[in-house]
Amino acid sequence: MQRTAPDPQREPAPDPPVGLPVLPDLAAHLSAAADRTEAEPPGGAAPLRTAACGYWERRGLATAPDRVLAAPGATALLLALYAVADGAVVLPRPCSESYMSPARLLGRPVHLAPVPAESGGMPDPFALLETVRRARMHGDTPRILVLSVADDPTGTCPAPEQLHEVCEAAAGEGLWIISDETRRDLLHDPHDTVLLSPAEMLPDEVVVLTDLRATLVPAAWPAALARFPDTERGAVLQAAVLDALTALRTPLAGPIGCAVTHALGEPDAVRARTATLARVYGTLTAALHHTVTEAGAVCRPPHSGSHLYADLEPLRRPLVARGIVESTVLERKLAPWAARGGHRFGDDPAALRVRLGAEALLGADRELRQRVLDAPDPLELPHIIEALTALSRALAALTTATGG
Repeated sequence: MQRTAPDPQREPAPDPPVGLPVLPDLAAHLSAAADRTEAEPPGGAAPLRTAACGYWERRGLATAPDRVLAAPGATALLLALYAVADGAVVLPRPCSESYMSPARLLGRPVHLAPVPAESGGMPDPFALLETVRRARMHGDTPRILVLSVADDPTGTCPAPEQLHEVCEAAAGEGLWIISDETRRDLLHDPHDTVLLSPAEMLPDEVVVLTDLRATLVPAAWPAALARFPDTERGAVLQAAVLDALTALRTPLAGPIGCAVTHALGEPDAVRARTATLARVYGTLTAALHHTVTEAGAVCRPPHSGSHLYADLEPLRRPLVARGIVESTVLERKLAPWAARGGHRFGDDPAALRVRLGAEALLGADRELRQRVLDAPDPLELPHIIEALTALSRALAALTTATGG
């Protein structure tokens, strides 16, 4: 178990993908509010927070407006949560790189607990307890555990019974649980995947976090929500986080707040886009999974979102023969497919693990990406066939044993 997460090696990150085409309905609402000069108040205005309550109630979480905060991105909310919790942060390994950066900025210790073999998004419950014990031995005081029920980087969803064990363990150790539910609406097969929020299991101990850019609004419109428990302790935490957001002086832009309020109502166009994204990502990540496992990698089948996490350790010998001895090098070799090495997700830099994403297959411009969204079967599109074939050939070239 890793005590404190190291900083990833400082090197340029892969270029971000081109965003998906903006829905005309959302663009129209943003345009209509373009002359609004005032920002949203810290935490979001009442109409936005009320719309957020409806969003969560449709997902089985009754919510009051005074238990909701909005901010320009999930990182701002995590920064405020970590700041007011005033202690160490426990994260699953691997986990989204966005969980670690706010803790580093604040100087908070980060402790990583490995995920179980079945899925990512949460630590193994016994590993969690051992990680907390060791953290306290070293003088740290863990205050927060961050979980992801629809995980980035692995694309998996933990089983409800495993999730319940982890939540019970965390609550028993006095940890606040932050449940990242950003990708919960991007299940590839909703009839085959059971997804429960920790807030349904332990409503008094869980803060729910969602970054709306994954599904409801374009990637360039930073907007995220946090839902706090309806308890006195939850109210105290919510008030402290609101004070921190106020001190940051980075409110949600007024025009974006108007468009986000509309999107949270989930009109037909927004719901249809979310369903399309889930279908397309499911098709493309399944094709990526087939490609990497056919090459000999080990990879959990993805069930949600646009990413998967491939372990090329079984292919270490031929990779080492080509000078690929750590995830930073593997990332560079697979850069055309938007690969991000495991070192970016708290994993051991010496391990040959890498995250791949469906976004790299969508196409370099908005026209190609719209074709993917419109296609009955994206795998029949020439540019996607070409990208998958090129990845298969690249993996074969890297993992074929050298002569001599």
